Amino acid sequence: MTLAHIALAGDLARPARLTVPDLLRWPQHRADVSFECATSGIQHHRFTGPRLYDVLAGAGPGFDPARRKDRLRFLIAVTGTDGHHAVLSWAEIDPDFAAAPVLLAVTVDGTPLDATGPQLVLPQDRCGARHISGITVIRVDGGYRFPAPAPATPGHASAAAP
Repeated sequence: MTLAHIALAGDLARPARLTVPDLLRWPQHRADVSFECATSGIQHHRFTGPRLYDVLAGAGPGFDPARRKDRLRFLIAVTGTDGHHAVLSWAEIDPDFAAAPVLLAVTVDGTPLDATGPQLVLPQDRCGARHISGITVIRVDGGYRFPAPAPATPGHASAAAP
């Protein structure tokens, strides 16, 4: 059997290529999830796998410790084999903020996902649209910058940047 790989890429000190057996090295969590699927109605599944936060924290996200709250500007983009994409903010998964128990599922209903690849599971989502199957890439991005706001001129409204 050929094992599926996922690439951890972007603003990481330790980018990696991981398989489902690699993901079994992290603590495993279980989530019994019900979500509404637009094409097949309500779905009920049991997923197991490591938390996305644990896996990405282990890859060393490029936060600047000198900048207060720097991690809040980081985004996480997930891509699946079927071309579906989802974006999360770092704050969604960070235990100091929303602490969402997002999983990189390595089993669904007891079936291993070694050949198809892990699945992104967001137990808190009512809709299953961000459940990405067969993950191929997880990209952590904190590289975008916003321009500094122009100082306001007294008596004039400041214009928004284009």
